[in-house]
Amino acid sequence: MSGFFDVYSIIFLIIAVVIFMRLGSVLGRRTGNEPSPYERRVKPPAGARNDNVVALPPRERGSSVAPEAEAPDLKTLSRYSPAGTPLHDGLAAITNADGSFDPEHFLAGAKAAYEMIVTAFAQGDRATLKNLLAPDVFDGFVSAIAEREKKERKAELTFVGIEEVKMTAAELDGGVARISIRFVAELISATRDKDGKVIEGDATEVQTIRDAWTFARDIGSRDPNWKLVATESV
Repeated sequence: MSGFFDVYSIIFLIIAVVIFMRLGSVLGRRTGNEPSPYERRVKPPAGARNDNVVALPPRERGSSVAPEAEAPDLKTLSRYSPAGTPLHDGLAAITNADGSFDPEHFLAGAKAAYEMIVTAFAQGDRATLKNLLAPDVFDGFVSAIAEREKKERKAELTFVGIEEVKMTAAELDGGVARISIRFVAELISATRDKDGKVIEGDATEVQTIRDAWTFARDIGSRDPNWKLVATESV
């Protein structure tokens, strides 16, 4: 009797499991009318009216509909130059032509470039200069380095810091943007002859240097980098 009961208990258990699995497959089947996981996450804003109007969710990635181009914000330019001035008009022209232009980012890059160029010139680092200078400016720098090397002179430079970085002029000439910057920097600079004697500058005194540099970039180029096209001491 006990064995009979055990056998039928197992049979009934198997039947119950099969029935449960079939019910689960039916209850878990989607009819196509259920809300999607995204729809369940989105809540209508407080006070929204229910007029059978469905608010479209944000366009997801991969959509073929292109977003409308946003007009550049020219209000920020007033921090660098008052509206109506030639500098402001030049920056506005560059910004309108190149939506990626950001004055603050540009100044930060120019500041870093100034230190790199001055240091590379003192060290005779032609490779670094070539990446940062326009061809004619590069030729001038390289000629000065070659002349220094020919006379067996060595330049020493300690970059202390930059006190001022200020845009002074800007223009868009055709597809070329040009921006001039006034730098006020502090550094220790000296040139020694082949015997180690200081013949130019001072190896211990901090000097204040004022330069006016102009950077340019073809806004139609894929190259986002600006290059130094002119230098002047002021």
